[in-house]
Amino acid sequence: MRLLFIVIIVFVFAACSKKQNECVDAKDPEPISLNYESLSDDLLGIESKAELIQFLDSNKILRDYFLHRADYPNDSVFLETLYQRFTNPHIDTLLMETEKVFGKEEKLKLDLVEAFGRVKAHYPDFTLPKIQTVVTGFDSDLFISDSLIIIGLDYYLGKGAKYRPNMYDYILQQYTPQNVVPSILLLIGIDTKLNANNPQDKTVLADMMAYGKSFYFAKQMSPCTPDSIFMHYTQAEIEGARKNIDLIWYRFVEDKVVYNTSTQLKQRFLGERPKTIEVGPECPGRIGQWIGWQIVNNYVKNNNVTLVELMQESNAEKIFKESRFRAK
Repeated sequence: MRLLFIVIIVFVFAACSKKQNECVDAKDPEPISLNYESLSDDLLGIESKAELIQFLDSNKILRDYFLHRADYPNDSVFLETLYQRFTNPHIDTLLMETEKVFGKEEKLKLDLVEAFGRVKAHYPDFTLPKIQTVVTGFDSDLFISDSLIIIGLDYYLGKGAKYRPNMYDYILQQYTPQNVVPSILLLIGIDTKLNANNPQDKTVLADMMAYGKSFYFAKQMSPCTPDSIFMHYTQAEIEGARKNIDLIWYRFVEDKVVYNTSTQLKQRFLGERPKTIEVGPECPGRIGQWIGWQIVNNYVKNNNVTLVELMQESNAEKIFKESRFRAK
């Protein structure tokens, strides 16, 4: 039985390639104005340490958190390291490659305005953050706070870029131009300021529902972004998951995953991995997050709840039971 199950998983994930309409119904965005600032030219155009100090003093959050000031033994080493990097001619190549991918950042601005316009449509009191973009030579990808979002554009150049962050290929898959806005939305959606949870509930199910709610939130803010982009899956992987959902759920039931509190089990089914080998050798990682998303979709559909009502529901067991989720 186990061998047959694995053979089916391999076949389905390898062979399935049919695409579906990815758009969902969503509220129209409210008209908004975002405070958007591109810092790359200013940072990489510095010609002296005095200019660098002035730039850093004017952008303290970027200095202290995005550029990891505390990781250096002292400010002299910090300043010297940054000055050598930002005046190195090779970083101009990275800047030109970023401009080749993002241009004048007009599409990115429009996508952010649309996404945050939808956030405001659901949450009128939501405070719009200031947006800053920068190229730093792979210091950080994203910094998000209530008032400021910093985007390291050089992280998101995608396949074919001359320079890319030093990480495994399965993680690099999430660093493409199309991933910038979805990644921001997922981080906002998982934040407990919007995504209520019960801190006493340590089960895998609780984490699955938290992730599921964040994916549902992000999809409502960017309704035509493919599910594969949100999940950082290939199109074949997302279609294989849809086709094979009953066999995936079988493993969750068989291995008694849902109500387990094991940290190790959470890593296996929810954590960042190239494959969830406990399900099958071709099953992508974080498959428990995807299953959580499907359960949340069922809950909203079967109970006619609003997005805000969903995000305020902290009872993971209630969401699960009232979703009436049954893999088909």
